[in-house]
Amino acid sequence: MPSDPPRFVSRAPDRNLLTSRERTQIGLQLGFTAVLLGYLLVWLPQPVVGLSFIGLEMGEWVKFLPQVQAGEVVPGRDLFYLPPMTLGLMMVLWTAGWPNGRWQSWVMRAVAVAVSLLAFPSLDAIRFEPAGQWALRLTLVGLVGLAAVLSSLAGRLPARLAKRMRFGGLVVLGLLGAGLPTWAYLAVRPAARQVLATPVGIGPGVWLNLGGHLLVVAVALIEVLRRPVSDQT
Repeated sequence: MPSDPPRFVSRAPDRNLLTSRERTQIGLQLGFTAVLLGYLLVWLPQPVVGLSFIGLEMGEWVKFLPQVQAGEVVPGRDLFYLPPMTLGLMMVLWTAGWPNGRWQSWVMRAVAVAVSLLAFPSLDAIRFEPAGQWALRLTLVGLVGLAAVLSSLAGRLPARLAKRMRFGGLVVLGLLGAGLPTWAYLAVRPAARQVLATPVGIGPGVWLNLGGHLLVVAVALIEVLRRPVSDQT
């Protein structure tokens, strides 16, 4: 009896599988988006008295709390301006090593600087308030701009060193952006409850800021601990 002819089974490539580079990009993009949305959403919900404040407004509002003015609340109000700073720096770090000839590299760096300007002090604050109320924010905005320029030089570093610096920096910034503003809000919350004479919750902006930064930390840690491979982000 003749034997049956061999059967060849062709397998189409699985297009549903993402490369490690694509997973990293998606994870970072989701984290950045969550941080930005969180800063523009409510941090201090107050439906009872019709007052609620988004992250962008928290730093300005808390300075009127008597406990803050008396120095009873340890975290400074500048911590409420930290999310756009850490987000801007993380976006700049992400572009470190990108080809400078690509327009996407410079657009991303420009967007990072624009994001940091959300915390830029008003002209009235600069003119009429003590420098201690706005100097740190102004310095950090300048730092984001400087980092955007310096990131264009990262391509001159050895690839492995540049990757370690990039993702190590993302870990540090992510931890700062997750921990310090959350600490500031939790510290201010009892003072706000006393002034408003009503329970004060935790708005979705706080959780999105915390979760977005921690997602960036997780993605960056995976890249830091990953063994060197040819597929680099």
